[in-house]
Amino acid sequence: MPGYTAPTRDVAFLLHEVLKVSESPVPGYGELDPETTGAILEEAGKLASEVLAPLNAVGDREGCRFENGVVRTPTGFAEAFQAVKDGGWNGLDLPEEFGGAGLPYLMGTAVGEFFVSSNMAFNMYQGLTHGAIAAILAHGSEGQKATYLPKMVSLDWTGTMNLTEPHCGTDLGLIRTKAEPQDDGSYLITGQKIFISAGEHDLAENIIHLVLAKAPGGGEGTRGISLFIVPKFLVNEDGSLGARNAVAAGKIEEKMGIHGNATCVMNYDGATGYLVGELHKGMRNMFTMMNEARLGVGLQGYAVAEAAYQASLAYAKDRQQGRAVPKPAAPESPADPLIVHPDIRRALMDQKSFVEGARALTLWGAELIDRAHRTGDAEAEAMISLLTPVIKGFQTDRGFDMAVVAQQIWGGHGYIEEQGMSQFVRDARIAMIYEGANGIQALDLVGRKLAADGGKPIMAFFEMVKGFIKENAGDEALARDFLEPLKRASKDLQAAAMFFMQHGMKDPSAALAGATDFLHLFGHTCLGLMWARMAKASTAALAAGAEDAGFHETKLATGRYYMARQLPATALHLARIESGSAPVMALAPEAF
Repeated sequence: MPGYTAPTRDVAFLLHEVLKVSESPVPGYGELDPETTGAILEEAGKLASEVLAPLNAVGDREGCRFENGVVRTPTGFAEAFQAVKDGGWNGLDLPEEFGGAGLPYLMGTAVGEFFVSSNMAFNMYQGLTHGAIAAILAHGSEGQKATYLPKMVSLDWTGTMNLTEPHCGTDLGLIRTKAEPQDDGSYLITGQKIFISAGEHDLAENIIHLVLAKAPGGGEGTRGISLFIVPKFLVNEDGSLGARNAVAAGKIEEKMGIHGNATCVMNYDGATGYLVGELHKGMRNMFTMMNEARLGVGLQGYAVAEAAYQASLAYAKDRQQGRAVPKPAAPESPADPLIVHPDIRRALMDQKSFVEGARALTLWGAELIDRAHRTGDAEAEAMISLLTPVIKGFQTDRGFDMAVVAQQIWGGHGYIEEQGMSQFVRDARIAMIYEGANGIQALDLVGRKLAADGGKPIMAFFEMVKGFIKENAGDEALARDFLEPLKRASKDLQAAAMFFMQHGMKDPSAALAGATDFLHLFGHTCLGLMWARMAKASTAALAAGAEDAGFHETKLATGRYYMARQLPATALHLARIESGSAPVMALAPEAF
């Protein structure tokens, strides 16, 4: 099975040479000196490579077992979960008052990549808990925070999010789960939820479900939806566990991937629930959790691709097939290693340039979240709101593509289950679907985010790119290799946005038909900006006589590859967008 090594050097480069966190005025960032972040990254990387990664194949092979209403997780998961608990990793970026370490969200994101790359299915147990904590922190009462958060931060209890029902996924206004008010202020929750990740398991003593349901008086559609805490075991006033609540798993789904995570059908049969936040404001409250989850899923897109890339790189260096041209690279051997062949080199560079660019974009997104939450910066909040569907949709689409590319390098061996490459492909596939399928992310981007606040966020993005190009125009090498390609991509993005403004009102289908292309056009432009920023940092490091010059030279070469071979895709996406809706809608439904 493929091994995994956490890319600690690359993360440190982004933190300290690109984002320059210790120089940032964001509260808490001044404490993120290289020694502190280095120690955190090293320990997290060790846990990921030595404890979690060896269980990745075990979880895929064994899956979860459903026995008399109880879910048994794969061999070794309980011990690994205890190791995560003992290290306090779930609370790394959570408030100290509830038992967390209080570090910025940025550090939780950086560490989260390592855990996802090493074992995506396992990481979902604490990942969903982290999202549930965010919703309770933002909207729960003081009593709810005191009751649930310390145990959830410590992972004594885990959390879930319950949205989807058998008849509705994206269109949550159709949900049928009911909430009946009781005299004591609680509600009885009745209904069925499906596709609930970590809905039942044997890793924690309690599971805190966050459930969307309709209470009386809210009206039709999403206006009638409220958010409720529904614990697996009721909690007594002294914090001890009480009676079993009327919620149970009906079955676990047999899935294409993430076999190590229990994806459950959850049945609520008059279960006791407690309102979170205001009545009939459940969608707003749930989206606190959804937005964090979507950034986390965007991270999954490149994190699985990173693990697959490492495996394909090792194979390309070891596997001997064919001869290099114009002459053998290893004449003493019967064949040359795969990595000498230009097409294999292309496949590796596609992966490497995507993963490193996506890592930079995700960490920048996490920095924007910190800036918004820790300083009240409204512009940062608007920018990350704009970028969230791009990070989620583009990175999971391309992350899956890169997992397939990695598998392809292995050839026939990549198609054999025991080699582990197919697991990366199968696991990566779900990230394109859950937390809002990528088509929905594209529609959200085009239909809502572009026009938000009169278009100010997207105009701020354009100005940011323009300002960066102008600021660095004096560096000829940077201008030639990075700034000029970025300028062209930005112009394509502006032209696409202008097309939607000119045609969207009179022909909404024109915008909707181009939504996915716009999401990818925007994603490529974002990665172009990230590569330009990284190139600037590496150029400065080389000029200052950096000891690890090889790292920076490699970074520049990888960036040049992305700008030359990937970023021109923006022109293709623009051409598709400008073709309008006619080619897409030409056939009547009965003609298919």
